[in-house]
Formats: sequence, C-alpha cells, structure tokens
Amino acid sequence: MCARAFQYAPANAPPPALRLDFHPQCPIIPTHETPARRERNQGMKIVLAYSGGLDTSVILQWLKENYQAEIIAFAADVGQGEELKGLKKKALATGASKIYVDDLQEEFARDFIFPMMRASAIYEGQYFLGTSIARPLIAKRMVEIAAAEGATAIAHGATGKGNDQVRFELTAASLAPDLQVIAPWRIAAYREQFPGRAEMIAYCARHNINVQASASKPYSMDRNLLHISYEAGVLEDPWFDAFAPGNKDMFRLTCAPEAAPDRSQIVTLEFLRGDCVAVDGRPMNPLQVMRTLNRVAGRHGVGRVDMVENRYVGMKSRGVYETPGGTLLHFAHRQMESLTMDREAMHLRDSLIPRYAAMVYNGFWFAPERYALQALVEETQKNVTGTVRVRLYKGGLYVAGRKSPLSLYNPQIATMDADPTQAYNQDDATGFIHLNALRLKVAAHVHTPKTKTKKQK
Repeated sequence: MCARAFQYAPANAPPPALRLDFHPQCPIIPTHETPARRERNQGMKIVLAYSGGLDTSVILQWLKENYQAEIIAFAADVGQGEELKGLKKKALATGASKIYVDDLQEEFARDFIFPMMRASAIYEGQYFLGTSIARPLIAKRMVEIAAAEGATAIAHGATGKGNDQVRFELTAASLAPDLQVIAPWRIAAYREQFPGRAEMIAYCARHNINVQASASKPYSMDRNLLHISYEAGVLEDPWFDAFAPGNKDMFRLTCAPEAAPDRSQIVTLEFLRGDCVAVDGRPMNPLQVMRTLNRVAGRHGVGRVDMVENRYVGMKSRGVYETPGGTLLHFAHRQMESLTMDREAMHLRDSLIPRYAAMVYNGFWFAPERYALQALVEETQKNVTGTVRVRLYKGGLYVAGRKSPLSLYNPQIATMDADPTQAYNQDDATGFIHLNALRLKVAAHVHTPKTKTKKQK
C-alpha cells in the first residue's frame, strides 16, 4: 500500500493544504480505461459518494468492474430524513466493501449554513444555496475517509453539465491536492454504455441490484437541512407551472400558501453576533434552530422559489426550491442588521453578497478569497445582537418588531419633532447639500447646451 502523510485543519479556519503524498507507484486514475491501466489499478481503493439511487448504484458496480477496485461507499446525513433508511444493507449488497453513513447535520448547520447566513448570501437574488453549501461538507468528509481508509481516489455521480462536479472537485483540490477524482459521467466509455435510464435499469437487473426506478420520472430531488431542490424532467420547461394545484404533492417542506392557516403566527428570534441562538424564548443550537424554523415557516407556506439560474459551466437551468427555515432566518437576520449595523459597513458587506454567493455556488468554499471575505463578514456581525419578531401569513413574512441593546437607532434624533438632545442641527444640512451638489453644478455648466441670447444672435 502506498505511503501517505495526512494533515488537516478545521473547516472554518483556513487550513493548510490537506496533503496526500503518494508513492511513485500509486495508481493514477485516468479519464479512460485501458487493459494495462486496469491491471495496474488492481487493489486500489475508491471512496464513492453514494445515495442508493439508480445513478450511484450503477456507478458502484461499474467502478468495481472497470477499476478492479475496492469501493468504500459514503453517504452524508445532512438532513435527508427517511432517504437513508436501508442504505447500508443496499450498498453492501451492491458490492461495496464498507459504507459510512455519517450524521453531519450539526456540523452542516454550525459551520456551513450559519456562516453563510451571517453573510446574507443569496445567489442571483433568489437562491438560498441549499445544495451548493452542502457539497463542500460532503466532499470534505470524503477526503477524510479516503485518508483513514488509505484510498487513492474518490468518485462521484455528478454529471458533466452540472455544478456539483465542480464543487466536489474544487473542495478535493483545496484539501487533498494529490487525491485523484473519478467522474464516470465525464468518461466517454461510461456514457456510451449508459446513454439513458433504460440501459442503467437493465444493467442493475443483470447484476441483481435492487433499485426503485422507472424509465421516466417527472423530476429529480435533492434534500438537506436547508432546502429541497427540484429540477429536470417536466421542470425543464420554464413555462411549466410548478405551483399549480395539480403539483402540490411535489412539495415536502411547505404547504401551498393558499392552504396555509388563515391566522398569522408571530415567531421571535434572538440573535447574538449574527447567529440565531433562541426561538420563542427557547435557547437552541444551530441544528435545533434550522429544524424549528423549517417546521414553523413550512406550515405557513414560506420559502418557495422557482427560478432560472446561471450555472457555473455556462448554461441556464431551471430549479424549484423549498427553503422555509432559511428564508425566515435570512429575513429576521436582515431586520436585526438594520438596527445594529453601521451604514457603511452594511453597504460594503452588501456590495460583496453577489461575490460571496457566487463563491458558494461555484464551489470555492475552501478558497482563500472565501476565507478573506468571511473575515470581513465576521467583523460586521460583532454587534448584530438583539430580538426580532416576525409575522408569518400565507407565504409572506412581515416584521412585527425589533429591539437590541446595541441599537444604533436613536428615536430622539430621528424624530420629526424637535430633537431634545440637540444632537442634530437641521441647519447643517444646507452646507452638506451644497458640498454634494458642487460637482453636479460644475458638470451641468460644462455639459448643458448654452442658449444664445438675441444680442448674441
């Protein structure tokens, strides 16, 4: 077995590169297989991101056949719920030598969702980055398992058209630059063997792989603690109305706003340095916060989004999302910031939200620029402490009050009546306006066409 040295630092502090130092005789994972390479790769270990669905079940068996490798399956519990039942038995029956099913929900909420929420990150004004932010955590754990098991490669079932391939592989590059990555959907031989779902189903039948799949399905779904995403199938038509009553059974986390309670509900969120630490007076950790807010907001139909977004690889795609708890948390956090954040600090941070969101969306969570921007975000959050009340009603969120011991709002200064503190002299506004108007007046004199008088004519 190849000798390796492994060093790792925590996810939320810029780590040194996670190094896997391979012996010269270690196998190199090719983009296509030859008999000679296959023979050389015998005895290697591969860690596969495994869901138990049709795609990864096929990939598990295919990797065994084509690489003569030991396959170690890995499934991350990031809030999928019932989807993980029976996964261990299925992976072993499909041919995995071992399977890890790791509960990463606490780490996901604490070290990934909450830092992103402190940044108020939303991609293209609508997407709360539910799938995007889970991928670096999953890839990070795959790298850790590879080191523990002496694996020389990791593999995933992301297609060559999507964003996930980038997220998985950029994370691996950041944490374990010498670890090889196998992406079957980018291997021509794999695509030729499986041009469609029918071929994959037939392959499973030949290898006695138990999969619940049909030749057609209306859409694909990805679920975690922050959201559920729906895409592909019928959703590839941007004119298709995903929120029509006939499609109500698609949604798992939210009810339709029309079916939400006829009475509003007020939820109170308490913040400390930018993080929600209590809901309705009950102290909670990040995982408890997300579970509670998902339940409350989902009951009122909050958090549905249908958008056409720009993928990193260059194409547009249509996605439908449910993000009930994240939508409520983001809204309340912004309300808390409005009371406690300095204007220029807020505007600077806000100007960087598209950049931060793009980093997450494109897979650069472990990149130096994300760490640098996160440091700025943390500085802006030092005083984001206090309480926000939010009213939920039929898909809508409405602020019902906000307060903070660190509030920058001074009603005595802001009042339309006389300022009893005399902290603000209205006469000062005259000079303020004149100074700001000066450049405008100069430009107007230069660029505005002059009207000739009769004498000049």
